[in-house]
Amino acid sequence: MTEHIEHQLEDGITYITINDPKNGNRVSDPMAEELSLQIDAASETSKAVVLRTMGDDFCLGRSIMGEKPGKLPEAYVMRENFDVIFNFYASLRRSKVPVIGGVQGKAVGFGCALAALCDITISTDTSQYQLPETSHGIMPTMAMSSLIDRVGRKAITYMTYAADFITAQHALSVGIISQIIPEDEFENTIDHVIDRVKNIPIPAIHGVKEFTNYAIGQPMPMAEQYARNLHATINSSEAMRK
Repeated sequence: MTEHIEHQLEDGITYITINDPKNGNRVSDPMAEELSLQIDAASETSKAVVLRTMGDDFCLGRSIMGEKPGKLPEAYVMRENFDVIFNFYASLRRSKVPVIGGVQGKAVGFGCALAALCDITISTDTSQYQLPETSHGIMPTMAMSSLIDRVGRKAITYMTYAADFITAQHALSVGIISQIIPEDEFENTIDHVIDRVKNIPIPAIHGVKEFTNYAIGQPMPMAEQYARNLHATINSSEAMRK
């Protein structure tokens, strides 16, 4: 297991914790690869994934941010070098179970993307969110791709061009997070959501994630037909009555 990533399976819930607060919980490419593998595996063993970090800040970005690049590879090689991050983003989307994130402090760059990609994101009222790539001379479409099915155009362009921190309230209004909680209620709220998910039958858990993955963005008649078929399929399952 990659250093700084803790993993625990307890009562049908997979807990994944990034524990590197001295480094702002920045994520290296090997860490991103390990996180992808753990999220994929959790889809087969768990009802949910809880993704947390330790320390004052949620995640201050990728570990390479701020480093001066040396000689850059050719475009196709460079494109492949970034696949580990895009695959991590995809692992949260393709997970058959919900990923529940808890955000405290600052969520910067990769951290902001991670907060947005969780299916449910509980945030403290003092947390802040930022996509700073343009201020570092980086074209930000990697980070933008994490928001494209979560956040509207106006919010994405503001965050990428202005590269300013936004408040938790702003992040809630544009769809990056799900709920804002005072710090003294933060842990209890996450536990409450986990307890609710534990009581949902597995077919319904998988069905909700499938529908939100594939129906949103479809023309309404297609989304409605998908809902009808999935509703009948899931609710006829014997597992729904156990």
